[in-house]
Amino acid sequence: RAAEWQLDQPAWSGRLRVTAKGKTAFIKLEDKTSGELFAQAPVEQFPGIAVESVTDSSRYFVIRIEDGNGRRAFIGVGFVDRGDAFDFNVALQDHFKWVKQQSELAREAESPAQGPKLDLGFKEGQTIKLNIANMKKKEGAAANTRPRPAVPGDLRLLPPPPGGKSSVCPSGERPSSVPAPAQLPGTPITDSLLSWPQPAAAPAAADVWGDFAKASG
Repeated sequence: RAAEWQLDQPAWSGRLRVTAKGKTAFIKLEDKTSGELFAQAPVEQFPGIAVESVTDSSRYFVIRIEDGNGRRAFIGVGFVDRGDAFDFNVALQDHFKWVKQQSELAREAESPAQGPKLDLGFKEGQTIKLNIANMKKKEGAAANTRPRPAVPGDLRLLPPPPGGKSSVCPSGERPSSVPAPAQLPGTPITDSLLSWPQPAAAPAAADVWGDFAKASG
């Protein structure tokens, strides 16, 4: 607890810098005028035992300092401004976040085959939809070959039935087969009986009344 310290009478006052060498961060306490090193605390893990926050304030910490000869001591440090304490925390977090990223990249470079494999196979029941632009042209060509529906007044000739002659009515319908005319006894069937009667020639202009002159009674 920072309340248990003699905050009104600090043993030392100066400036604090955070530096890094490789994966290790260093908390350096220096004289604010000359820059002379007073003590430093190497940090290999954060959060960890090298830096701990107090329970009753966000501006005070306990750090483990070392002299390079194997001797260590835990001292309490505090910041006058709360923003400086926040920057101190962020500097340590950013450094060890970078250390973690570098370690992950090194592991991936050493064993790339152990990474997740991409499965491009179709699952059971899975389908795929293809949108091909040429399909529209083929569908349009097929639509042109379809028979057009009959419209009123559209006359079409139908093929004759097997073994018979074809005849077409003006309405476009094929009539049923016409039975052959019955043959009278002693009268041969000739083409003249099946032909339409020819209209009689009109009388000449000079003989308009000839029929009346020759009429009897």
